[in-house]
Amino acid sequence: MSEIRTHYRNCNICEAMCGLEIRHRDGEVLSIKPDRQDPFSLGHICPKAVALQDFHVDEDRIRTPLRRSAGGWQPIGWDEAFAEIGQRLRSIQQQHGVDSVGVYLGNPNAHNLGSALLLPRLQKVLGSRNRYSSASADQLPHHVAASQMFGAGLAIAVPDIDRTEFLLILGGNPVVSNGSLMTAPGMPRRLKAILARGGRVVVVDPRRTETARLASEHFAIRPEADALLLCALIRTLIDDGSVDFGNVAGMVDGYERLVEATAAFTPEHVAGAVGMAAADIRRLARDFAAAPSAVCYSRMGASTQSFGGLCQWLTLVLNIVSGNFDRPGGAMFPQPALDLLARAPRTDPATRQPPRSRVRGLPGHSGEFPVATLADEILTEGEGRIRGLLSIAGNPVLSAPGGARLDEAFSRLDFMVAVDIYLNETTRHAHIVLPAASGLEIAQYDVYFNSFAVRNVAKYSPPLFAPRGEQRSDGQILQGLIACLGGAADEAMPEALLDAALRSGPYKEQGLSLQMLLEHPHGIDLGALRPCARERLRTVDGRIRLAPELFLGDLPRLHASLTDAATPRDFPLRLIGRRLVWNHNTWTQNAHRLLKAAGPITVQVHPDDAQRLGIADGQMVTVRSRTGQLRLPAEYDSDIAPGVVSIAQGWGHDGPGIAMRRAAAQPGAGINSLTDTERIDPLTGNAAFNGTPVSIRAD
Repeated sequence: MSEIRTHYRNCNICEAMCGLEIRHRDGEVLSIKPDRQDPFSLGHICPKAVALQDFHVDEDRIRTPLRRSAGGWQPIGWDEAFAEIGQRLRSIQQQHGVDSVGVYLGNPNAHNLGSALLLPRLQKVLGSRNRYSSASADQLPHHVAASQMFGAGLAIAVPDIDRTEFLLILGGNPVVSNGSLMTAPGMPRRLKAILARGGRVVVVDPRRTETARLASEHFAIRPEADALLLCALIRTLIDDGSVDFGNVAGMVDGYERLVEATAAFTPEHVAGAVGMAAADIRRLARDFAAAPSAVCYSRMGASTQSFGGLCQWLTLVLNIVSGNFDRPGGAMFPQPALDLLARAPRTDPATRQPPRSRVRGLPGHSGEFPVATLADEILTEGEGRIRGLLSIAGNPVLSAPGGARLDEAFSRLDFMVAVDIYLNETTRHAHIVLPAASGLEIAQYDVYFNSFAVRNVAKYSPPLFAPRGEQRSDGQILQGLIACLGGAADEAMPEALLDAALRSGPYKEQGLSLQMLLEHPHGIDLGALRPCARERLRTVDGRIRLAPELFLGDLPRLHASLTDAATPRDFPLRLIGRRLVWNHNTWTQNAHRLLKAAGPITVQVHPDDAQRLGIADGQMVTVRSRTGQLRLPAEYDSDIAPGVVSIAQGWGHDGPGIAMRRAAAQPGAGINSLTDTERIDPLTGNAAFNGTPVSIRAD
């Protein structure tokens, strides 16, 4: 045997960028432990990191390109695969128009250097406007708010959590998610540090989450009432005369419109719908404004609901009018070493007219249409119908709303290509599957998540192992797809593009380069966030749009919810999702180290509701929505508000034709059986998973 070696890299399963120390010998992982010298994660990892070795050795992994035939899946060579892909997709476009081929991008693309740098080039070569991704089942409201207020969807301001004195969390559970659009490994430590320095953490959520258990205070808000609460908090500051723009004073337009538009949303007026006393709302607003520094962070529960766009806009407004924007301890813009935002052109958001999808007329934002209408665009005949599809690192049959209809739609495609490591519920429909290398087999630099990080850092890691088989890196696959679709030959691989970006980026004076990162395998600390709004804004005049017409026009719908909040008689409960620390979306369920710890997937229900419905703890129940039903065990949970139930996302691996044996043996219950493609945020088109009306009955 050769000697034991040690390799350092970031975990790329979720966005926390936790540093790993991997001991290995002769191609075998001996241990995965936290890198205590990583300047960002400081020795923190979560349980998901150990799954990286499972992906590397998994016998269910696709190891060679595959073609579907009448006799089953057949291995083919890369050259043959690319030739057929180029010929079939271009033939479809020549016959039916350029938009007849669509693209779906899954969450893992955001964790991949090659995808981050080369996907824009592929989409340009393909030429289709039919682009879809997991963003519209997750975070699109954040990007729409950033685009409308700051000029670019990537202008995401994150909580300066390590210096704040008051953290207000709406619909987020960062203790489990490790932050989300707030890259911050070691969230329990960071939250405890706020409390230790005399600060406060307040959580607003229908469920007393793992984060809420660490917090100073928890309010059990009603599902989909977050925008009403935010309006009332802002209104309190306006009525108190305590609005202060702080560091961005003189850069803000639209305050008078905001004052006028929020006049009706007083704490007393919204309290009943929110589920909080008016006095508590006013106290929360005043405590937030009076804190030495404060920041409001709203996430999945606030984004994936009917008022997701308003929630993210109002979150930014609250941070701005309280004087907590672009200041230490408030909401601040990161300055990443590879700076995608700096490349964004300056724009006038007011002049933008979002494109509309062909069938349902849903708005397109950030270069894509909502995934909630992808099945419509495939199944509905007419000019512009999607007949071919490129699915890259995604499983929308389990992760997007209306999974059963997407399953049908994919089976009707003339030609489908998938880039993935597994045959799953989505990729089983492909005609050709291209096998990608996974976490330990690729170079790693976090392009996107450094853009959302609560501290400026940079870290690069070369591949640890060569792929076991004929897999290629995402960068190599994308280069092949670009070439076979007739794109200009460009041999520049992601590492060369990364090096050029580092050398010309904001830290070029410090000599930052790929070579420097290779010489610092634990990563380089580039410093705390600093006020930089004047540099980061991408509006044409460099000013903040506090009250964009897009959001003002949606406030009447929010106000109508005050009197139109009756619970459907047939579906008296409201469903919310939840995250599990042992899994990530749909793509970790074949890792045996994670699966053995996950346990059964349950529906959490308050004991009072369960007893009223005659449901025993652990009993099998049927949960129904307007669009479907599923069976799973009930779990009593007094931490969830009465009238609300919760099911974890990302499960349901029990369909035909998948080749993920561990996942299929413990499939869990797929929340997608209950989600409804008609339930969206009409402002942004984002899926509205949270607040789905459901019923439960004992089996």
